[in-house]
Amino acid sequence: MAELTTLARPYAKAVFAEAQEKNALDAWSDSLTTLAAYAADANMAKVLVHPSLTASQQAQALIDVCGEKLNEAAKNLVNVLAENKRLPLLTEIAALYEEYKAELQNTVDVVVTSAFALSDEQSEKLAQALKAKLQRDVRMSSEVDESLIGGAVIRAGDLVIDGSIKGKLSKLAEAMNS
Repeated sequence: MAELTTLARPYAKAVFAEAQEKNALDAWSDSLTTLAAYAADANMAKVLVHPSLTASQQAQALIDVCGEKLNEAAKNLVNVLAENKRLPLLTEIAALYEEYKAELQNTVDVVVTSAFALSDEQSEKLAQALKAKLQRDVRMSSEVDESLIGGAVIRAGDLVIDGSIKGKLSKLAEAMNS
């Protein structure tokens, strides 16, 4: 995974710089999301690495599938990635781009996994608390995982806060076994 990130980083930085220069952060975000979704498809992934296809054929196949959703700059990116045999990196490039965009906009995506669905009031209070702690605007999404028993697990980038009963029981079991 770290190797993929290392390979994808220069492309993501170049796209991000282009997007900033042209004031097209959202347009690039949409294009990269589209490209990553198609590149992640199992059938398309086979085409993108098929040894009998030339780089331009691989690029054209992806561009054709995306149709009108790509502008010329995004098509150029696909061609450059194909020439350098980097088309399978599209999902990683898109993820890195979104990280750079969130940092620029001072936002963070937070995923809250709880044992029970959060009420609107709970979600709002949690979002405000996280905004104060992280000093960023918070875009929050919720998931339900009944195996947590109670509490919640909060993921914001690299930060993970495990306040679940399941997590606390696991820590207790680990402490008792050592």
